[in-house]
Amino acid sequence: MGLLDKIKGEFIDVIEWVDDTPDTLVYRYPVYNRLIQMGSSLIVRESQLAVFVYKGKIADVYQPGSYQLTTENMPVMTTLQYWKTGFNSPFKSDVYFFNTRQFVDLKWGTPNIVNVRDPEFGALAIRAFGLYAMRVKDPQKMMLQISGTADVFPVSRIEGQLRQLIITKFSDFFAEAKVPFVDCAANLNEFSEKMKPLLDPEFQDLGLELSKFVIENVSVPPEVQSVIDKKAGMKFVGKDVDDYTKFQVGDSIKDAAQNTGGAAGAGVGAGMGFAMGEKLMNNMKPKDGNSQKIMVRCPSCDRLNEEGAKFCSECGAALTKNKK
Repeated sequence: MGLLDKIKGEFIDVIEWVDDTPDTLVYRYPVYNRLIQMGSSLIVRESQLAVFVYKGKIADVYQPGSYQLTTENMPVMTTLQYWKTGFNSPFKSDVYFFNTRQFVDLKWGTPNIVNVRDPEFGALAIRAFGLYAMRVKDPQKMMLQISGTADVFPVSRIEGQLRQLIITKFSDFFAEAKVPFVDCAANLNEFSEKMKPLLDPEFQDLGLELSKFVIENVSVPPEVQSVIDKKAGMKFVGKDVDDYTKFQVGDSIKDAAQNTGGAAGAGVGAGMGFAMGEKLMNNMKPKDGNSQKIMVRCPSCDRLNEEGAKFCSECGAALTKNKK
């Protein structure tokens, strides 16, 4: 390699970034020990923004397009350095490409239970998860707040912070919504729509835009769900204790029938059967405590009268000696 080739190799003629990764937010163009030649080409593709940093300060931001780096299209750069030779000398600067496409299918969820006060069940431990999508909106703000001078800044570097931000806002929102847990499934779309405006300012402070937010599910731990199911079962059979007992006995018989534990299981099943039979017999008795009435027929008009009546209520005939 000749001296001329070596000198040429230290200059950058074309600055561009072809993104071949699925999750890179920011990419720093490699300019180590190299200078950008005045008049070099800068190519900013669709879904990209380019930021020039000179001497630690953000100088210029370029939208998608193709540029020749001259004093005409580098207004801020020309005010930061005095060009001795008609602004044609090479200069040292850092170039950062920001990926502005939408990053979708990002997941959020509560790693631990969130305690909220439910209007029906009181203190309740819930879990929730869903999806969101976001993009870079303000590269200068993002660089100052998040990415800094990192050579490569992937989405994974910010996901933890965004997830915690969402969980905090969700906990406050759900507690203030005062919607019973049993109605959550029917309100997930409404929850998602109301949550997004609450999250937008938080994302904007980081130079990001929250383009979509979805709550997919709100649930409780299995042991809590079991208690809720039992309470719902009580409401289904009614508030009457006798009705609930019948419900419980029938449920126990079903469980005993599924038990293949031999004689012990058969004994439990038989015991439950007798209990159910007694319960049904008692249920057939009049609830007002009166015994069943005996009726007698009038020999004259065939009218039914209560036992003990002396005369027919229809025709007045004597009944004392004519009971059947």
